[in-house]
Amino acid sequence: MFLNDAAILPTKSRNQNFERLYIALREQEQRLYTDEQVRQLPDIAPTNLHYKEWRIRKHSAERLISYLNKKKRRLNILEIGCGNGWLSAQLAKIKGANVIGQDINRVEIDQAKRVFQRNNLEFFCEEFDAVKFKYKFFDVIVFAASLQYFPSLKQILNQALSCLSVVGEIHLLDTNFYNQSNIDSAIQRTLVYYTKIGYPELAGYYFHHRLDDLQGFDHKILANPNTIMKRLQKGNPFYWISIKKK
Repeated sequence: MFLNDAAILPTKSRNQNFERLYIALREQEQRLYTDEQVRQLPDIAPTNLHYKEWRIRKHSAERLISYLNKKKRRLNILEIGCGNGWLSAQLAKIKGANVIGQDINRVEIDQAKRVFQRNNLEFFCEEFDAVKFKYKFFDVIVFAASLQYFPSLKQILNQALSCLSVVGEIHLLDTNFYNQSNIDSAIQRTLVYYTKIGYPELAGYYFHHRLDDLQGFDHKILANPNTIMKRLQKGNPFYWISIKKK
């Protein structure tokens, strides 16, 4: 099974197959952490293999939280693809926030439930389905390093938009976006990487989205890593994008 052949599997089988491969890969990449390590995230020991990555994620989280704090009102927040729940837990520290973290990965969701216990924070192991939130609207929906696991950017964003309150916003963090000139090489690099590490099937669950796929959405680039200044600073390499209802 290569590239996007995984999409032909029934949803339940596809999710179970993905979870099995994903957890095996994360273990091999040393991305599975103890409960105490998860409790401290995004702070992690400088000796950790992924220390630089967590510095970037910490920066992304801090600027989002600062942005949301300025709203100074109660916020219902949904994080789609929350993994072990560290970011959802950080968002739950915002005054007046109620947060739901959702992911199909039971291993990490179970860990999130163990580690992060707050009255204003819930975790659910399930595939995102806008119908389930038919009568619940969110002020903020966050995708942090998770959009690449959804085959259609437009489809998932439209579903998320249907769950937004009138003044709600979607925030896209820690996600690569491509253009027509570099997307094919990116797809090939992904396949080569997963093949080299021993999990070529995972290439069928990883999707590369173009920045121009956001055309037609009321979106705003809050941080652009490709400005001359950002490139010189060699800081956060990811876009930060907000999307509102039209």
